[in-house]
Amino acid sequence: MALLLGCIADDFTGGTDLAGMLVKAGMRTIQTIGVPTWPIGDDVDAVVVALKSRTTPADEAVAESLAALEWLQGAGCRQIYFKYCSTFDSTAKGNIGPVAEALLAALGSDFTIACPAFPVNGRTIYKG
Repeated sequence: MALLLGCIADDFTGGTDLAGMLVKAGMRTIQTIGVPTWPIGDDVDAVVVALKSRTTPADEAVAESLAALEWLQGAGCRQIYFKYCSTFDSTAKGNIGPVAEALLAALGSDFTIACPAFPVNGRTIYKG
């Protein structure tokens, strides 16, 4: 069975939050620290690849995120989710836009939804 969901998280804390929410929702989930080098078993619904790309230079963040995407695609993930920091304070130049654009291009897509909110922690979208 192919993995249902492959997640790329820009930091360990956010990746852990996401993995916990997926488990709570009933998904058999594992989290890796960095891009894994091993195959995933058949008893997993979702994989969260937690990176440290939130605070690295944009070119490094893009390269690491694309490596995670390549691994997730190789593992057969049917859907990809980019989990970025909801406070949007990664670096002065920012990584979220360049990483999102690189992932979109690699996936052959020109559309995504950006929703920088995390209501359980009190982070919502103004008037949204």
